Amino acid sequence: MNGPTLYVSDLDGTLLGEDSQLSAVTVATLNRIIGELGGLFTVATARTPATVVPLMQEVHARLPFIVIGGSAMWNPVTGCYEHTRGIDDMTVNAVADVFDRRGAHPFIYRRHGSSLLHTHHYGPLSPQEERFIAARQQLPLKKFFLDDREYRHSDDEALLIFSMNKYAVLKAIAGDLKASVPTCSVMLYHDIFDESEGYLEIFTAGTSKAGAIAELAREVGARRVVVFGDNRNDIAMMQAADHSVAVGNAFPEVKAAASEVIGPNTADSVPRWIEAELIQS
Repeated sequence: MNGPTLYVSDLDGTLLGEDSQLSAVTVATLNRIIGELGGLFTVATARTPATVVPLMQEVHARLPFIVIGGSAMWNPVTGCYEHTRGIDDMTVNAVADVFDRRGAHPFIYRRHGSSLLHTHHYGPLSPQEERFIAARQQLPLKKFFLDDREYRHSDDEALLIFSMNKYAVLKAIAGDLKASVPTCSVMLYHDIFDESEGYLEIFTAGTSKAGAIAELAREVGARRVVVFGDNRNDIAMMQAADHSVAVGNAFPEVKAAASEVIGPNTADSVPRWIEAELIQS
């Protein structure tokens, strides 16, 4: 294809190493890709800017990050949210009702102003959730509101309803949501370190990383899209891309969906692949 290529990488298990950080080699290679080689590079992740911004702080990023599973973009130059896709109040209540019937309690993520994220939760917290909150409690771009009896209601735009639990529990909830709440999109996937644990993300209908990537590609004038991933929630964006690359540590289904398989995330495989392609082109 003639025209520039947009390169988009997932973070956890793909661009990040075993320590869930960017290695010095990855940072240096990405900066060469963006600067010297003029490549169009960004990330697409389920994470929020609260953790994406610190992870990417040494990368000279120019393009928006696709965050919160495609429900928003984050401009690293202005430090603001862009192109948000909110969940309407009726859907928020319908989803919360499903969780209530299953005895579970999700987090509701809401954009507060141009750059903050307020995360509301009601009910008891599991040890996993307590660890999750403790690791993010002091992040400047996110504020938690716990044991919030009014967590369903706010003037702020809801971007994500999120839950972590045993995969079997979340699978049952996901099934209920798909059967009874057509105004939402549901993404269920395993934890990359423990398959018995899972994550459930609920967005407004039609939201996906694939859709956000297509929107960004149009904005930057890219004629070709190459994506990189490792987990089952990356398959949709792989199917929509012109070329898809699975890292060597990816789930078997992800490798089967990809155009090719490269080395693992622990070997700086994604930036090395992009660098090699740009040098050859």
